Amino acid sequence: MGAALALRTAGSHPDRVAAAAGFHGAFLATDAPDSPHLLADRITAELYFGHADQDSTNPPEQIDRLGAALTDAGVRHRAEVYTGAHHGFTQADTAMHHPEAAERHWTALLDLFSRALPARHDAISHQ
Repeated sequence: MGAALALRTAGSHPDRVAAAAGFHGAFLATDAPDSPHLLADRITAELYFGHADQDSTNPPEQIDRLGAALTDAGVRHRAEVYTGAHHGFTQADTAMHHPEAAERHWTALLDLFSRALPARHDAISHQ
């Protein structure tokens, strides 16, 4: 739910979102007419996606479809597949938790935010 929300928010409010990320996202690039990936041409934010390779809600064809939509729209993004990770790998209080993937997700998320957000933060703090 969070990855789809991040993608939808970035596409619906491009003037307000500088960076967004999603981890073990589900149904991000389906055949549905309201699939989140269809907002790619409206996104100006930099995006990062950490996909779980053991996630039936986000099969390889949807990962590829999302990547193609973002690339075709010229969206700055990076997507990685976390080997051995299941849907929910970031959640420490579940059986799906994958400590190495969870640590990797924090590194990627903080890297994205440190790269994409400082200029916006500086502009806001000087107003």
